[in-house]
Amino acid sequence: MEPTRHEFLFQSGTLPKAIFYILTFLSIGLMMWQFAGRARFWMKGKKLTWRPDYISGIVTYILAQRKVMGSRPKDGAPLHLMIFYGFLSLFIATTLLAIATYGPLIGLPNWHRGSYYLAYETIFDALGLLFIVGVAWAYLRRRRLSAEQGEPTRDPVTGKLARSSNPITTEWKDFAALGLLFVLGITGYVLEGARIAANPQPWDHYSFVGYGLAQLMPGLSPTGYVAIWWFHMVVVWAFFIALPHMRLKHIVVATLTAAGDPKKPMGALPAVDMAAFADTGSMGAAEAKDYSRWHLMSLDACMSCGRCTEVCPAYGAGKILNPKQVVQDIHRTLTIGENVPATVSEDALWACTTCNACVEACPVLIRHVDLIVDARRNLVSEGRLSGSGSLVLKQIGGTGSAWGQAASSREEWMKGMDIPLCRDGESFDVLFWVGCAGAMDLAAVRTTKAMARLMQKAGIRFACLGEEESCTGDPARRIGDETTFVTQAEHNQKVFAKYGVTKIVTACPHCLNTLSNEYGDFGASLQVLHHTQLLDDLIAEGRLKPASLLPGSTTYHDPCYLARINNISDAPRRLVGQNGNHDDPTPLLLKSLAASEDETIFAEPEHHARKTLCCGAGGGRMWMEEEPNQRPGEKRAQELLATGAKEVAVSCPFCRIMLDASVKQANDEEINLVDLAELVERANS
Repeated sequence: MEPTRHEFLFQSGTLPKAIFYILTFLSIGLMMWQFAGRARFWMKGKKLTWRPDYISGIVTYILAQRKVMGSRPKDGAPLHLMIFYGFLSLFIATTLLAIATYGPLIGLPNWHRGSYYLAYETIFDALGLLFIVGVAWAYLRRRRLSAEQGEPTRDPVTGKLARSSNPITTEWKDFAALGLLFVLGITGYVLEGARIAANPQPWDHYSFVGYGLAQLMPGLSPTGYVAIWWFHMVVVWAFFIALPHMRLKHIVVATLTAAGDPKKPMGALPAVDMAAFADTGSMGAAEAKDYSRWHLMSLDACMSCGRCTEVCPAYGAGKILNPKQVVQDIHRTLTIGENVPATVSEDALWACTTCNACVEACPVLIRHVDLIVDARRNLVSEGRLSGSGSLVLKQIGGTGSAWGQAASSREEWMKGMDIPLCRDGESFDVLFWVGCAGAMDLAAVRTTKAMARLMQKAGIRFACLGEEESCTGDPARRIGDETTFVTQAEHNQKVFAKYGVTKIVTACPHCLNTLSNEYGDFGASLQVLHHTQLLDDLIAEGRLKPASLLPGSTTYHDPCYLARINNISDAPRRLVGQNGNHDDPTPLLLKSLAASEDETIFAEPEHHARKTLCCGAGGGRMWMEEEPNQRPGEKRAQELLATGAKEVAVSCPFCRIMLDASVKQANDEEINLVDLAELVERANS
């Protein structure tokens, strides 16, 4: 007899099948009805303005689990992968069985027999174990984290007592969900064992898990098998009905979120309909319905895992901001219609540095920064921003500079350097975008001069705008003043068009992000390079030498807006070579982040590249008042100093300003802060 198995074993007649199909479709229908109820809330939001790549999103974030794959084991990544791929395998097994069973109704052969059947039984028996082990592991981990919740922990870097490093909350429904999944998996195996025990076949050993369980049920009667079969089906129906009420609903919602992912760069904020603002006088998110439908849908995908809060620099510094709580609060307003800023709290909204660490960590693609900035826009439009935050907006609007200095001062740094200006009419290949800090902050001016001299030495045909350059509007947009941002963007784009600018290099990651990721909305088509990228190219071409450092003498701080938000972390490291090896035919440039510690010239801090820690300057926070003991830069400075390096290399003027204050506060020794361009200039002077 050919190996196979029969459906509805020991259940003859049409009644059992009728009951099975009625209850199965009824439970699935109840599940879909409940999700449809949630979808009605999502539809209150604004229409989507992008065309997502549905297939790519599902493949990347659901099937390939890219976010989870990039997580640390301590975040529970292994157990989540076991649960997901184990559950997926069971779903595939059920789907294949259904196709084979019902395929003959439309002329397809039933291939669930012979060698295929034996392979099917062995493979999915093994994969199902992943699911059960992962669920059990998740249960034990959640029990441990639940016990730890609320207990203060000592920060390993600063030594201060801090809140739990695992800000995860647990409800009875979470344990019930894991229990239901565990019972679902176990009863599936028990049912398999019961089938083998009640109806033994010579090929049963291919189902090795079920075969082992069958040995515990010798001589099981057909009635006993049928009872176990119906009990398993009751668990399946209960799972369908309960799914929309549990955090497990992300199985469905996260798939929809991934399918509708806008595929926007992480650093690009949603644009504002300025015409609608002119008509209504209202901007941003006063209520949940003011967000897009995709953003509202993403709120239902939240699992309350707490990863966003764990990596938040504001939360880590002791501020009120808790990204997970922000998502939950906005989710609540979706149902009850309360005011978003009031529910979330204005203090929490203003505490955000827009570093996007939360967005990077979120496994279900929630864009916390979008949610927060849209609420800020509403506060600014209502005139509810005061103090130093409002001052920088006035300075940008009045002078075109976040520093509040006159446009003519943008050319002070050029004196005696023979810097070409666009208005002189000479052709150029690259526009050197200096930025407000690069022209006016004394430390940043040193970077600007070093970069200009390096480009001159390398023979780069560049030009500057001088007093025609104006703030990109980045601080205004992140604070929430979209009107000022649009004014700045439109002005700068006209200047770019006037001089035919297509390629820009800048030493400011914030300028880079805005010019490359957001100016496209205003008709700009720009290739924007960070100065470390251009220097990397020039060194590779042999036009400049790499910086000369002794291994471990210098540590490097990755800026959030460069490394995490724009994924530029290798180029800065390739600027550095070991002392005395520039004439080697194989230059010892710093290798990729995958290199081992002993191959790294920089003394790398624990958090680097895309996992870097925020200095606290983003989101307009550099211009806002802050309690000394709540500065995110303090923890970052402590981590950089813990490397033992006596020099800190930076590649962002904002980071340099914030870390300078934090390093001095955290350390009595003389620690030199220097931009990478200055290090390269040392080797080329």
